[in-house]
Formats: sequence, structure tokens, C-alpha cells
Amino acid sequence: MCLTCGCLFGGKGNKLRFKVEGYTKENAKELKESLLGLPGVYNVHIHAHNGETTINYNPAKTPLTQLTAEFSQRGLTALL
Repeated sequence: MCLTCGCLFGGKGNKLRFKVEGYTKENAKELKESLLGLPGVYNVHIHAHNGETTINYNPAKTPLTQLTAEFSQRGLTALL
């Protein structure tokens, strides 16, 4: 369970957990919506306050390079 928001994160597919530098409330919301629009992305959980990010996805449908491109397009640095 997340100590900040109390979420009970869970999901299917491959789980990718990492930190991101440069989040604001606005760009985190926009990024989440964009990622969820990609094929094979099942769940996105972003903590804008500390950069903690978790994505459940199917790499056969959406490769990691496509996910990281979404961050780069918004000027965010994903620390994988």
C-alpha cells in the first residue's frame, strides 16, 4: 500500500517501477492519460510529489522505447 495516497496498486502484465524528474500535477495527469491510451498499457500510477511511477504493460504491444518517448516528449527524465 502506498503510504502517501493509500492506493492498493496491483495489476497485470510486466511491472515497471522507476523515478521521474520534472513532474507537475498537470504534466503527470496528461502523461498518465497519454500512456493509458497506448495499446497494452493496463495501469499507470504516478506520484507527482516524489516522482515514483509504476506502469503495468505488455511489452509485445508497447515497447519500452515507446513508453520512454512519452516522457521525453514532455521534458521529463525517467530514471530506469
